[in-house]
Amino acid sequence: MGLSDELKAGTGDRWEKVVSHPFVTELGDNTLTSDKFQVYFDQDYLFLKDWSILLSLATAKAPDFSAARRLVEFLHLGLGGEEGLFQEEFRRRGMSAQDVANLQYRPTTLGYSGFLRSIAYSGEYIDVVATLLAVEWPYLDWAQRLSGAGKRPDNHYYQTWIDLHTSPGMSGFVDWLRETVDQAAISPTHQNRLQQIFIDILRYEFLFWEMAYRKEEWPV
Repeated sequence: MGLSDELKAGTGDRWEKVVSHPFVTELGDNTLTSDKFQVYFDQDYLFLKDWSILLSLATAKAPDFSAARRLVEFLHLGLGGEEGLFQEEFRRRGMSAQDVANLQYRPTTLGYSGFLRSIAYSGEYIDVVATLLAVEWPYLDWAQRLSGAGKRPDNHYYQTWIDLHTSPGMSGFVDWLRETVDQAAISPTHQNRLQQIFIDILRYEFLFWEMAYRKEEWPV
């Protein structure tokens, strides 16, 4: 078992709770209500900004140009595909550029984004890579499960979300992240730190689904 498998196993039942959350299963069944998806969609757009910071600083910390290219390619894939989908939907909803700029972080998104920024700025290269793996791998997993089960939701955005996260670019990047983690020479203490990163990311991923599913609001 490689280190990436150990880190995944070390999350306990959190992984399954993320990849089989009702938000995911209802998205695949085309029964997810549009208001829940809109909360997710808008918050994921805000989250994309911090995801971009994570990719950018991983690139800056990369040990060689080969690694830097892989990271830049995936950043380009995300900004070229997912971000384009955001802009398409905002136009469909009649939102102006100012409306989009005025979107506000909900509590979970703000906490999750702050956690990513902290690792991006203060973590070592392998810490940032492990963080990216913990973010991307569950998405690949749930999307592949839905696709493998023959789920083809009629909703354009639901199906596109599955397609984006089962694309060769996504699966290839996750494979590369896993290889990078598996080849890392780290101490037991550092491995414990990576394990905690994995656990915390899975906790935030679960809360992100919950935020959208329950339409989280600021309490005051």
